[in-house]
Amino acid sequence: MGVPFSPVGTVAVLPSPAAILLDLLQIERADRDVRRQQRLVRAAKFPRPKRLEDFEFEKNPNVSAEVVADLKSPSWVREGRPLVMVGDSGTGKSHLLIGIGTAIAEAGLTVRYITAQALVNELAEAEAAKRLSSLMARYTKVDLLCLDDFGYASLDKKGAKLLFQIFTEREERKATAVATNSPFAEWDKTFGDRRLCAAIADRITFRCNLIQTGTESYRLQATCDERQSR
Repeated sequence: MGVPFSPVGTVAVLPSPAAILLDLLQIERADRDVRRQQRLVRAAKFPRPKRLEDFEFEKNPNVSAEVVADLKSPSWVREGRPLVMVGDSGTGKSHLLIGIGTAIAEAGLTVRYITAQALVNELAEAEAAKRLSSLMARYTKVDLLCLDDFGYASLDKKGAKLLFQIFTEREERKATAVATNSPFAEWDKTFGDRRLCAAIADRITFRCNLIQTGTESYRLQATCDERQSR
């Protein structure tokens, strides 16, 4: 590359070595930040990519774009506050759960996505193999635990107690986000034991952010609209 042309009577000013070095360091830092974001998103083990920018708020007016935008900030996660999303199937709960989790991971915090049943199975297997404490510690340390399909299947007493232990260890220290089809009044059907159900509900709902996604499946409506347009 030649020296930039300068009109007669002027002198071309080239960047100083210090300025060039600063530019290179800024580029390297930006690249390192991007790679760290990608690593944190991969570590979250989301089942599929979903971003909040792609959520169709106009198709589900129950969900406030302003409320969701606030949840992109990691402040509520650092405060250890829960997030509960309640609504019927097809109303966008999983999309929101993954999208919010992705935003938090890209903000630099650790995130883990798993269904409630899969978590209970993993805990039960770890207990049988006498490594429950190490697995519990791993789930306790993650900044945001995203639990999908919460209350979808009934749990036996042992499974419910293991899940309760997770919530107890994380309470007011680490954030937990839950997506559930079941309204609070029906949670006792999932956990069987009313006292245990009340204790779990208390830990999930204390100081929680609550999003109610409603009962009308916009996913089903989108399928119907597509068929009608053919």
